[in-house]
Amino acid sequence: MADSGCMARIKAAAGTAGCVPAAAAGERERAATARMVVAALGGRYSTELGIDIDAGEDQVERWFLAATLFGARIFASVAERTYHVLARSGLTRIAQVRHLASDELIALLDEGGYARYDFRMASRLLALADLIGERYGGEVARIGQRFTTYAGLRTALDALPGWGEVTIRLFLRELRGVWPGARPPPDERAVAAARHLGLLPPAPAGAALPALGELARLAGLDLRDLESGLVRLALEHGRRMTSCPGGPACTALGAPGGAEPGRG
Repeated sequence: MADSGCMARIKAAAGTAGCVPAAAAGERERAATARMVVAALGGRYSTELGIDIDAGEDQVERWFLAATLFGARIFASVAERTYHVLARSGLTRIAQVRHLASDELIALLDEGGYARYDFRMASRLLALADLIGERYGGEVARIGQRFTTYAGLRTALDALPGWGEVTIRLFLRELRGVWPGARPPPDERAVAAARHLGLLPPAPAGAALPALGELARLAGLDLRDLESGLVRLALEHGRRMTSCPGGPACTALGAPGGAEPGRG
């Protein structure tokens, strides 16, 4: 008959071979939930628009124009449609707006769905194009080259006509790793959504971004997609998050892809 020490070793060996440690199982569950967020709600807005920010300055120019539209007080679906209207017309850089007559630009905005706000948005785009032309030679890339710290970059963007906190955080969130200064803190809505889903424990604010980065790595996701997906989830919930069970049972995970009531 085997002694008790031998039996203990046999049980230990069997447990190692046939059971998954709780920590590893928890990681797998969190990674699966993270993937579910992006699959159900979508990731980067730029990717949905067919923009590959990592592919070079021309693509960043496209994203700058798109982010300007998304930052307005308008439904995301209208901003997306308007971006495609502008792109089909050949307008993919903010500097090109300077070559359009105001009525031509308004007609394009109307086609995209800005009927009630066309004059205001046209004025904003024209003023922005003028400033980018005068201050940065018409090249948005020069902003990222000139301001290589987050504080400096944020200040420079905040000085642009029509740009504010909403536009800046959307634009820079998707530029992580592309411009040196694009190192914004994690969006507080993404952090709240991640905690609602059980993906992040309560922790100091400075620990949230590294934790999200590690979660994205475990899930095989780009951090920018995960953060954007979590922001979308927070927007989908609105003020109803407290009544949702959270975790993998979160009601927002059943929403159609890309759900967004307003701005990112």
